Amino acid sequence: MTALATIALCWRVERCDGVTIGLTAHDRDLTIDGLVHRAAPGMTPSAVVRGDGLAADTMDVGGALTSSAIDERDLIAGRWDGARVAIFAVDWVTGALHAELGEGRIGSVELSDRGFTAELRGASAALDRAVVETTSADCRAALGDKRCRVAMAGRRRMLRVVSVEGVVVTVDAVEPSADGYGGGVLRWIGGANTGLASAIAGSAGATLTLRADPAFAVAAGTLVEVIEGCDKTIATCAGRFGNALNFRGEPYLPVMDLLTRYPGG
Repeated sequence: MTALATIALCWRVERCDGVTIGLTAHDRDLTIDGLVHRAAPGMTPSAVVRGDGLAADTMDVGGALTSSAIDERDLIAGRWDGARVAIFAVDWVTGALHAELGEGRIGSVELSDRGFTAELRGASAALDRAVVETTSADCRAALGDKRCRVAMAGRRRMLRVVSVEGVVVTVDAVEPSADGYGGGVLRWIGGANTGLASAIAGSAGATLTLRADPAFAVAAGTLVEVIEGCDKTIATCAGRFGNALNFRGEPYLPVMDLLTRYPGG
């Protein structure tokens, strides 16, 4: 008598905002480690490409946009960008782990009439990054990170949206200094954009200019968190933040045009 195979494919998806879902190719829901993995017969992974070399491990996961957990609008808005995905096989009778098949983070997402395809990039994809930083006149640190060390307490403010016209957002309080929010971030706390963040190109008074339109419509009164930004110049670092000691750039390094200069040029 042939033994009955009781193996089911599952994957756990953890978004950057903390939302976690479980999906399975089995014909019924499975509870694994306290998380319900919903039956998703339309979800299929490609072959896992792995090796013992330095090439990045990759695979694709495709599926139909039929699950309420994965919405087309959320994919387009970027809610799933960078999400951690773990794919594994379990015994659907006992729930015991059978094999870990792969793990990575969602890279590019493509939409089509048949559904979506998401690329998963493994841990070795980090090897694609530059080993050392290149020199630059502007600061390479992010405002408030461990290299910048500017204290962000008091530089984050909870505000209300007064109006939105395209990329221009008017809030109910003026900026702390001229273009104080330029280069900063606006985090949506309420409304359809909850959990998303928008980069701020510049600010003037109570007006913020975003680098891109909000993913979804914004109603007046929506709560947002606005975080101050920096234009990455040594003048702003020293004058506004008093932090020139931690400036991570080379503003006085001679540039390449110095080599092309000639007497009388």
